[in-house]
Amino acid sequence: MREIEYNRQRAIIYAFKWAYRRNPDYYDFSDIGGDCTNFVSQCIFAGLPVMNYSPLLGWYYISSDDRAPAWTSVNFLYEFLTENTGYGPYGKLVEIQNAKEGDIVQYKAINSDDYTHTMIITGKLSNNTRDVFVTAHTFDTKNRPLYLYSYSDIRFIHIEGGRIIQ
Repeated sequence: MREIEYNRQRAIIYAFKWAYRRNPDYYDFSDIGGDCTNFVSQCIFAGLPVMNYSPLLGWYYISSDDRAPAWTSVNFLYEFLTENTGYGPYGKLVEIQNAKEGDIVQYKAINSDDYTHTMIITGKLSNNTRDVFVTAHTFDTKNRPLYLYSYSDIRFIHIEGGRIIQ
């Protein structure tokens, strides 16, 4: 395996392009649970175009009926990114000060036991949530300040890079 760099700028450009639209190459999950993680997976893929085709533990999208759970599920994406030792992107849980543009934010809705929403950081001026901007689907938004969201808990996933077959 060989390490490759995550192109954060490409991920952000993709996020801005598709923030209020849907890429026809991917199914829109808005009406069946939400499109947030699907959208963020697309953004990550734009910045690091390597999928992991492991059926249950991978991260890939072929069609709406042929995809890994991590492509569209908040918690499965977290587990994949933070535990992946194989092909594709990988990352780690970090505090806000170590999160960068192109990284991932997930939150628990108030009165929820689970993390329920995934967003991509598309701007960061400081380590204050007023100065961190996110782009997302389901509740479509582009460069929205993070502090405008209501949540009981929040986590930041720093994409460290990816791995490909040599």
